[in-house]
Amino acid sequence: EATRQRLVEGVREKKHVVTPFILMSFCDDPLAQRQCAELFVAREHPVEDMHGTSIGQYSHDRIRLAYISPDFGDHPVAYLIADLIERHDRQRFEVYGVAVGQERRGLWHERLRRGFDHFLDLRGTSDEAAATRLGRLEIDIAVDLAGYTTDSRTGIFAARAAPVQVNYLGFPGTMGAPFIDYILADRLVIPDTHEPFYAEKVVRLPDTFQCSPPRPVANATPARREAGLPENGFVFCCFNNTRKINPKLFDIWMRLLKQVEGSVLWLSKANQQAAGNLRRETQGRGVDPDRLVFASPVAGLDEHLARQRLADLFLDTLPYNAHTTASDALWVGLPVLTCLGNAFAGRVAA
Repeated sequence: EATRQRLVEGVREKKHVVTPFILMSFCDDPLAQRQCAELFVAREHPVEDMHGTSIGQYSHDRIRLAYISPDFGDHPVAYLIADLIERHDRQRFEVYGVAVGQERRGLWHERLRRGFDHFLDLRGTSDEAAATRLGRLEIDIAVDLAGYTTDSRTGIFAARAAPVQVNYLGFPGTMGAPFIDYILADRLVIPDTHEPFYAEKVVRLPDTFQCSPPRPVANATPARREAGLPENGFVFCCFNNTRKINPKLFDIWMRLLKQVEGSVLWLSKANQQAAGNLRRETQGRGVDPDRLVFASPVAGLDEHLARQRLADLFLDTLPYNAHTTASDALWVGLPVLTCLGNAFAGRVAA
């Protein structure tokens, strides 16, 4: 708690103390998130240092639309967006996929490559050269699917890759950047009263901003014992990234385990250190550490989705909700219990 307060106060004092994506995990103040993003982008991507192509308006029979991402592979963004790419109206849009970041392979990568009209690999290209390349292609709208997440290429947008630039899906909050024109949202994640917390203009989709098509689920559901779960007893689960778990939330979960006899908490096993920390914290709260069950890796997403049928209730996190993990649970019939937070990242599950 002391660290959280120190970092939030540092942001308000305009100090470079934390990155925007990390701040989301423990701060539910959308104003602080905007301040942090603006500090970050002003330092990392000052517009005056970029010398991209000078871009005007284009005139095309079809809108040239480019999605830029490091996550065109086995990644939550790919699970959500593959169907969307395939469903674009090709009479109105010419759709480009632009890969940056690490090399991606596998079934999801191949599906996305097929889904785009054109696929560009710009992993080894500088930000300014990439922006110039997209300018020469006369891209009308460039969509950033990564924001400030791992392997993102914000510099491409700082160099103005397109006349219209959009923040969508991969980063649940404002980028605070003068070169990002719009953020795609809905009325729940960004109510009208929250617009001052966003540097972008807010474009709201009619129902939900998150495209979440059904994903393949393995036909066979494993037995509970195969998943390390008790044959009887209530199974609470949370397959969110362990960085979203905080002490206040963990206190509530441990009270639940004490009150529901024979229950267990089923979590993702991010790494051995995280598992050890959580077991220690469980014991420190007077609960047997064996009542924490960590899900082992499985071969594919379809098997992971199938085993979620073994749980009884998905417990969400706050201030950073389940996003793709909430969609996964709901598609296999697993109820999700969430809380509505103040900032974008804490309102997605709702």
